[in-house]
Amino acid sequence: MTTTTMIEIRNRSEDAILVVHEIYGLNNHLSSICSALAKHGYDVFGPDLLNRGEPFPYEQEQEAYSYFMSHVGFEKAASTILQLAGELKHRYRNVYVVGFSVGATAAWMCSTNPNISGAAGYYGSRIRSYKEIIPACPALLFYPESEPSFDVDQLIADLQDKPGVQVHKSSGQHGFSDPYSAKYVQASADEAFGKMLHFFKSIG
Repeated sequence: MTTTTMIEIRNRSEDAILVVHEIYGLNNHLSSICSALAKHGYDVFGPDLLNRGEPFPYEQEQEAYSYFMSHVGFEKAASTILQLAGELKHRYRNVYVVGFSVGATAAWMCSTNPNISGAAGYYGSRIRSYKEIIPACPALLFYPESEPSFDVDQLIADLQDKPGVQVHKSSGQHGFSDPYSAKYVQASADEAFGKMLHFFKSIG
């Protein structure tokens, strides 16, 4: 594999899922998502895009964002994911990608590549900067009820008419799927996870 640090859970599946972290890195939330997906039989890979040895705590949100933008950025994140997807495609029938926050935007950017069979994203705020993208694979996006930096309903309206794109609005705020976050909403997290599983199974 390309990156030095990665969560890897193998079930001898024909399908692989690449899980792309938030600005914080490979934290407990990312690990729990990987484990949850693996329990449904998928081979799961969670690359460490930060390559700094440990995740940022949530209290260092600004530091984590600055680090991501200066050391990684969306273009490099997407490039790393696609390189991994290319390696995995030789061994798997389908390679899916799911991302959270900045990871969701990176997943959206990857959705035009033929090595990606399906892309899912949770609260990808910066997808609004890449609205021109038309995915070449099915795409599933989740947004909270509101975001401080943009109009959620307007972005959903801009995205949901694209072919093969499903967009859902969930109760809660940015981070609603993360049980380690103060923004966690279990009902929304469970519903979104169920929709994501159905989404991947409908492709495969």
